[in-house]
Amino acid sequence: MAQNLPQPQKIKLNQALAAAGKAQIDALEALIILLPATADQKPWPDFPYAERLWKKRPLGKTGEAGMIVQTDLPNESGTTAVLGVVADKASRFELLTLARKLAAKALERNPATLGVLLPGIDSARQHDAADALVAALYAACFSVPHFKSRSSEPRKLKAVTLFGLSQQLDLTQTIAAAEGNTLARWLTLQPANHLTPGLYRDYLTRLAEREGWHFEFLDQRKLQALKAGAFLAVAKGSEPHDAGIAHLTYKPAKSSAKTKSVALVGKGICYDTGGVNLKSAKSMFGMHGDMQGSAVALGTLLALSNLNVPFQVDCWLALSRNDIGPRAYTQNDVVTASNGVSIEIVHTDAEGRMVLSDTLAIASRGKPGFMLDYATLTGSCVTALGTRYSGAFCNRDDLVTAVIQAGRASGERVWPFPVDADYDEALESQVADVKQCLIEGEADHIYAARFLSRFVGSDIPWVHIDLAAGEHKGGLAHVPTEITGFGIRFSLNLLLEQRMAQP
Repeated sequence: MAQNLPQPQKIKLNQALAAAGKAQIDALEALIILLPATADQKPWPDFPYAERLWKKRPLGKTGEAGMIVQTDLPNESGTTAVLGVVADKASRFELLTLARKLAAKALERNPATLGVLLPGIDSARQHDAADALVAALYAACFSVPHFKSRSSEPRKLKAVTLFGLSQQLDLTQTIAAAEGNTLARWLTLQPANHLTPGLYRDYLTRLAEREGWHFEFLDQRKLQALKAGAFLAVAKGSEPHDAGIAHLTYKPAKSSAKTKSVALVGKGICYDTGGVNLKSAKSMFGMHGDMQGSAVALGTLLALSNLNVPFQVDCWLALSRNDIGPRAYTQNDVVTASNGVSIEIVHTDAEGRMVLSDTLAIASRGKPGFMLDYATLTGSCVTALGTRYSGAFCNRDDLVTAVIQAGRASGERVWPFPVDADYDEALESQVADVKQCLIEGEADHIYAARFLSRFVGSDIPWVHIDLAAGEHKGGLAHVPTEITGFGIRFSLNLLLEQRMAQP
């Protein structure tokens, strides 16, 4: 039986235009203060207990960017106060990273109430600072799934108050992204025997009912009727036959007939053995997380739905396992995808592009105005970028600038790779329309994107995200866990602020 879905975090967010007084600070269990680096060039801004925090700073340091001071305030509550210093021109990623560190220290004693002071932060940057701190606090309060006999104490944080703001801030997108990230990380951290394709389908059924989405599941019988041979090749090695493509749809209460839909597509390989080309033990460990692309697509759908966006969103999740068995697909097999493209199998561990190819082709039939897919697809993308950035691939040159800007503005950084047509020369097959991949594996992230492009309608703007940053030791940006759920803040910025989704 599947576990209960994670519920929206119940943290009350208060905003106060007035500066915090000593009595208000003394009533809090924890306090975060963020100062600009220029604060050392003049007397610190006036705020309660400023002198105590000044004396606690490291010797010789005042406004050095990244400096963190932690102390207990001399009041009855023993308020934990944490002060951080941010560079005036800090990037969104740097701001989120500092916020993660501040949140970790402020939450050490599991407070129920927490205040945020932004003295000296320019009014134009208050939103960025508040966004980073709220995102970090939500991310830190995430309850990691576990199956221990003894449960750890859950986070008690119930209320966060932002003091001394120049105006009320709209943080609805911050919170929506945080809720989507919570869902994505929670699913990705489920063990493989607790998130089979069948159990994943159960979760989706309940989530769709809760959120009011339409839900359809294309099981293997339906996929056979659609001639989805690429997806079915991967799925046929598994028992039971519970693989399939999930299709969830959010429809706005009101929309214009001219408004085009957005399609989100995610790789959902619930466990990846490598198939006949079996992975080593070291490489196979952790492969229950090979469905993170589907979790990010689903988390993005949840965030967009919570924001009541004025356009339809279709979310397509390719759910399967890549198992070894007597019926598993093998090298040199030739299969045909649902759009009629025949594929020569080169390596059975390149299963992600196989399930995505049919999913992209089927999603393309709906003629979305924009398509975005996510996958933990290639090791070569990690080799190229490390795990601090994710790779981006665009089928329109005019998307590249928007993709870079969305990464910078959201703090979830991506970098575009070339997808020139001459890469196809290496994928030419003697027996089929295209090779699945190269046996050597060089530039595999680029060849994978070229392969996938054959299954996206030529009239559909498309961005493929290879989630190199889906897992980063020690956490990344505002997220403290190794599994990052990377991509939801990026997607919201790309769709809503870079306006790739045109209302």
